[in-house]
Amino acid sequence: MTVYDLAYPAVAFLLGSVPWSFIIGRIRGFDIRESGSGNTGATNLFRVCGKRAGLAGLLLDALKGAVPVLAATRGISGLTPPVGEWAVSAAGICAVLGHVYSPWLRFRGGKGVATTLGVILVLSPFSVLSGLAVFILALLTTRYVSLGSIAAAVALIPSVFVFRPDSPPVQIFVCAVAVLILVRHRSNMVRLLRGKENRFSLRGGKDG
Repeated sequence: MTVYDLAYPAVAFLLGSVPWSFIIGRIRGFDIRESGSGNTGATNLFRVCGKRAGLAGLLLDALKGAVPVLAATRGISGLTPPVGEWAVSAAGICAVLGHVYSPWLRFRGGKGVATTLGVILVLSPFSVLSGLAVFILALLTTRYVSLGSIAAAVALIPSVFVFRPDSPPVQIFVCAVAVLILVRHRSNMVRLLRGKENRFSLRGGKDG
């Protein structure tokens, strides 16, 4: 183990902890913790502040997962070397944990879907395609973002064994974050079962 095997995950946690959707909401004059679902993720930002804000939050949340993992995979030219798959996967899980348990929000955060998307896009892009296909199908069929996220998380588990059969670190990462996403959606599952979950609307919030 080298110092970089520890440095990349540490930096990934710090980058992952930046609450972009919360920041964008504050710029727009809203505390999204007190509006909509109260969640600090891109879906609630979309609901409260509209499409453009929501898409910006989604992109930034995905990038904060992808960038540190890409850096760990390839190294930063002239500055740091790449590291092995175990350290890369550790950086991925730390980026997601940073988002979910952001120290800037008293260790509260979003549900980790967008940041996980960014990480897996680097580690197993074909798994992302299968997860997105399931998400879109569930969303178009039911208009429940939460159900789409839950279904996509479940679909990621078999897909990573198909598309990355030679990489136990990536398999463990995907299974771990899939379980984390499911755990973070506990309240959504209860509302879905009770028929009280909010459906998704393309109208979004303030900027339609």
